[in-house]
Formats: sequence, C-alpha cells, structure tokens
Amino acid sequence: MRQQLWLFVVMLAVIAATPATAQAKQGCQERCGNLTIPYPFGTSEGCYLDDSFLITCNESYKPFLRKSNIKVLNISLDGQLQVSSDVAYGCYDESGNLTRSRDPWMNLAKFNVSYTRNKFTVVGCDTNAYVWGVRGKKFQTGCMSLCDEVDQVVNGSCSGIGCCQTSIPRGVTDFNLIVNTYYNYTYVSDFNPCGFAFVVEEGSYNFSSLDLFNLSNVREFPVVLDWTIGNKTCEEARKDSNSYACGMNSTCNDSNSGLGYLCNCNEGYQGNPYLGCQDINECQNTTLNLCTIPKLCHNTDGNYTCSCPKGYHGNGRKDGNGCIADEHLALWVKVFVGISIGLIAILVIIIFTSMGVQKRNISKVREDFFKQNGGIVLQQLLSKSEGSVHTAKIYSQEELNKATNNFNERHIVGEGGYGTVYRGTLADNTIIAIKKSKIVDRGQIEQFVTEVKILSQIDHPNVVKLLGCCLETPMPLLVYEFITNNTLYHHLHNKGVVSSMPWEMRLRIATETANAIALMHSSTQIIHRDIKSANILLNEDFTAKVSDFGISKFVPSGETHLTTAVQGTIGYIDPEYFHSGNLTEKSDVYSFGVLLVELLTGENPIPSKRAENSRSLAKYFITALEEDHLLQILDDRVKGEGNVEQLKGVSELAKQMLKIEGEKRPTMEEVKQELEAFRNFNNCSPAEIPTEERLPLLSGTLDYHDSTAWSGLDTVRKQTVFEMDSGGR
Repeated sequence: MRQQLWLFVVMLAVIAATPATAQAKQGCQERCGNLTIPYPFGTSEGCYLDDSFLITCNESYKPFLRKSNIKVLNISLDGQLQVSSDVAYGCYDESGNLTRSRDPWMNLAKFNVSYTRNKFTVVGCDTNAYVWGVRGKKFQTGCMSLCDEVDQVVNGSCSGIGCCQTSIPRGVTDFNLIVNTYYNYTYVSDFNPCGFAFVVEEGSYNFSSLDLFNLSNVREFPVVLDWTIGNKTCEEARKDSNSYACGMNSTCNDSNSGLGYLCNCNEGYQGNPYLGCQDINECQNTTLNLCTIPKLCHNTDGNYTCSCPKGYHGNGRKDGNGCIADEHLALWVKVFVGISIGLIAILVIIIFTSMGVQKRNISKVREDFFKQNGGIVLQQLLSKSEGSVHTAKIYSQEELNKATNNFNERHIVGEGGYGTVYRGTLADNTIIAIKKSKIVDRGQIEQFVTEVKILSQIDHPNVVKLLGCCLETPMPLLVYEFITNNTLYHHLHNKGVVSSMPWEMRLRIATETANAIALMHSSTQIIHRDIKSANILLNEDFTAKVSDFGISKFVPSGETHLTTAVQGTIGYIDPEYFHSGNLTEKSDVYSFGVLLVELLTGENPIPSKRAENSRSLAKYFITALEEDHLLQILDDRVKGEGNVEQLKGVSELAKQMLKIEGEKRPTMEEVKQELEAFRNFNNCSPAEIPTEERLPLLSGTLDYHDSTAWSGLDTVRKQTVFEMDSGGR
C-alpha cells in the first residue's frame, strides 16, 4: 500500500515538475483564445486526424466543434471534451398564454454525451420535460418538477420539488430538449412563470430557489462529451499501421464509453500519445525518484536506477534496503556518528547557556531602569494607597510590548514634540493609550513619581484617567484610558468634518474642561501648562477629557508659582509666563481663554495655521471686541444658535482671561462658575435673565497689551522648547 501511495505521489510530481511538451502537430495552431488544442484535434487540414476532430477558430478566437455553433470549452487527452449546451425553456403570462419558448437540438456526430459525467436537469414548479434523440436508435427520458410555493423548495436539492434530475443513457450522439407544463404556470406565475430543461456537467449546477425566476437569464451550461479514435478495438486497429493513431512509447486502450480506442503514454513517459511520448528524466527532480542518494540516480528510457557510493552496498532505493555500509567501514561510521552527536550536544548546551545569560542580562537592565525611574519609591507610595479603588498599576515592559506588537508603527495614534502615543490592547481586551516620552529629566524622578501617584487618583469624568506606568524602559511609559472620538481640534478644524459643532456642545465642552482644570488647581495643585484644543479628547458622547500631562508641573504645598524653562504651544502660551519664566495657575487660565475664543470663532490659534495679518488669535479677538465687531468674527453656527446676551457674556469672560497681567485674570474656579451660569441661560431670552446673575466677574475694564507689546512678543528669541504642530501627543 505504501509503495502504491508513493507511486501516486511521483505521478503527481511528474505532472507538476516536468516541462510542457508540444500538444499540436508541428507547424499547427496550438491555441484558439484560451483553449489549448491537442492533436488529434486541429484547426486546419493536415492538423487534425479526421473531420470529426476539426476545431473552427473564428476571428474572435472563439473555438467551435467542426463547423457547428457548438462552443468548445476544454479538450483533454483522456478522451473527454467540454462544450456548451443550450437551455430549453417555456414561459407563460398570468393568463396561461405562451409568451416565448425554445427547444434546442444538439447533433454530435461521432462523439457521445458522457453518461457518467452529465445529468438531465429540469427546473420549475409546473414542469415536465424530456430529452429524446438517437443512441443507435431513438430514445426518450425525462422527469417532472412540481411545487405550490417557493418556500417548499430546498436550495441545492433536485429531488422533484422545484428541480429534478435524471441520468443520460449510454451512447447518445444527438438529442432534443422539450419543456411541457400541466397548468401553464397559472398557479405559480408570481414566482415561477417559466420551466427550464438542460443537460449539464455534474457538479457545474447548484439549484437555488432564485432560479425559478432568474434562470431565464442563463443561455447555456457546460456538457462533457466522450471522444475516441475510430470505431475499432485496439486489436483491430493495430492491424492497419497506416490508420493506427497511437505514437511511440504509448499504449492503446479500448474505450469504456462505446466504440473506438484511446492512447496513453507508457509509464515513465510524458507528452501527447498521438504524436509520440518522451522519456521523463526522474533524476532531474528528487520528487520523481526513490533514490536514497539523489546524486546516484541514473536515468534510463522510461525508468531510472539507483546505486550506492563506494564502501556501501544495497539497491539504493527508499522503498528497498537503501545503502548499507560495508563491514570494514562500520566501525568508522559509528565513531563519526558518536563524535557528531557529542558536538551537537555541546553546541545545544552552549546555545541554551547563552540564551540564559542573555535573559538574565535583559532582566538586569530592566531592573536598573526600574530603579533609575523611581520604581521602588513609587511601589512604596502605592502600597500605602492599596485601599484606594483607583491606585495606579505598574506594568511590565513585556505586557506593553504584547499590547502594541512591540510598539509597531501601525499602533501610533499621535505624535508631538514631547512624545509618541500608541494604541494598545491588554490581555483582558482593555484598550489603552501608551505615551512614550522622548526626553526625561533624571533630576526630577522623585517629582515624577509623586505626580504619577496623584494623577492616578484623579477620578474626574473630564480628565483622562491615568491607569499606571512602566518603569522598565529608558524613558518611563505612561498608560492612560483610550478615548475613541479624536480631539476637539479635529472636530473644529479638520477639513473632512462636514459641519461645525453646535454652540450648545461647544459651551458644554468648555464648561467640562474648566471644571477639570479647576479641580487640578484646587485639589492636586497641578498646573497643566499646555491647555489647547488638541489636548482635549472627546468620547462617543462628545464629553470632554483633558489629556497630556507631559509638561505639567506639580506645585509643592505653600508655593504659588514655579520658575521653569518656558514650554507650551505658541498661540496658547501665557505671555507673562513667556517673558518671566514664572509659571502660575493663571498661565492655564490664559491658555483656556484662547481655547474659549477658538470655540467662539472656529479660528485656529496656532500662528503657522493663520493669515499673516491676524497671526495672534487673542489680539484679533480683543481688537474685534474693542471695535464692537464681535458678531463679524463669531463662527456662523455659533451666531445662528447662541443667545446674543449669552455670547456677549462668554466673549467678555474670555477677554478677562486674556488680560496681560496674570493677577487680574479670574481663577479657573470662577471661570467654571461663570460658564455653568451661562449654560443655564441657554434657553432664556435676554429679558428673562436676572440682572444680578449676569457676569459678576465682568465689570472690570479692559487691561490688555497694545499692538507694540504683542509685536515684540512675536519676535522674541528664547532658548525654549515649543510644540509647533497642531496635532495632539
């Protein structure tokens, strides 16, 4: 059994690996369109065996059998020919009147319809059809197909409900298809107005209930024909060498389908048996032979032999005894094998030892980074907060590598001057955002650890939740909840956004953002330092989430300001902080004022994105207020939806936040209260708003820098770090 299986595999390999040989006679057309035409078939006189094997190839390269209209689809040298056969049909209107019909006839001359490869098929719910013709003498066979409703039929089944099938008699050379009906489809005309009948290659048609109506669009199906050489047996044909069709190195076989014979290449040969078969060189491809040592394969006519090298004996075949070492070499072979096994064992030990050392070195590096990044201190702080529900988690580098496919570039969702943000998925399917910083100040590790602990404990609906961090890398990695609906900047300025945000949503987002910043200032003493629309994330409900604390600063208890290198985004940065380097909570107030103007006007505060004559959005806004041009600069949708008194109030609040002197600006807590009050005015007309509730902070006079001061600010050159792009980090 194993030998038979191997021979089968070798035969398949012969077909796949050996080069193609000529299929047509020399000098004859071998192809017509996509059809290969092997001899005994041909397209011109002298290229085919006799008229039965003529293939007509017209100018459009469509092949037809002889001079008929029968399309040829495929020709195989195993005695089968695939052609197209027409569909018979009869169609009726709702009154039962015949509207169109077709009863095709196919004449195949010497070729037979294969009784093993085809089925006579009838489709319809009020149909009986039959096929009749000649198989030496006249024959007739058929079936009927009935159903009352389309729900009764079963897709893929031709058992008589909507579809029936029967076999074709043996030896059929021509046939006619007839379609009949019992009630002219009057009971089923709404879903089946026609009946169909056709001969089709088995497996080429799969019945569907849709065919009851749509099969009228199909004109033909493939049919398999059996062809043979002449009408003699092999024994009779060999007696006449002039008409005997089998070439060199081929075998004659009597046909199983009727009269005549077929030719096949002998074992070990390939090609067209009617033109002569060529030897297969099994030694050129190791899949074609069974030699133990491929180099010692020797090709012969129609076969091959195997041998063994000097010092060995045997038949050299995998299905035999192979090659066996002579006795005087056996000892040396054993010694060689023993030494080889020993060397391999030593090599395996060295490899595993090296891998172990490398793994320990990696662990040592990660442990060193963990200590350098304040991991021990953070663990101690977190252990004291174990009772808190929102205690930060310290993630391993391996966890985050798996979550981001080793920080693959495809996982990047944002980049900025201070770091890159990756999207990741933890083992429990939690989606996270991982911030990978570009720089870190080793002298401020203790402050970083303290900030991680504080930020992780901020549980506010408008602050992106810090889930934890990883300290096993050169730069600490921060892990946040992932927010899915992009940034406020995207929704305000992206050209692909169809319409701007409604005023009510803008005011709500501003109120939520102010609420979050006020909380940071009061309860955690954190100054964000980079308030901008690109750092306000939005979830599916457009709820604001303040994010990116990469340059935020923690103000120690009892301090009112910090002196630091200036960092932030031009267009939002506090000019007082820019000049002095003194960072206070009022720096966030100024940046939020710019953000509020951005929401009111829909304008981009970043200078590189603005027109030359209005590079500063803050200055542009203040000038418009002073000149009473507020309505001209407001966003069209804001003007169309906002209450006039409300819009003036919010604009006046923004002006107070943009005062050049920080101490004259309101606190974020006061800003939050004002915005909440304005939101309550949303459904009121100006007359309904109590005077005492209007703008308690906005009674001051404008105290803003003049154009000379701002122009100077634009030209200042400082050794500072700015994020110039408009995207989030």
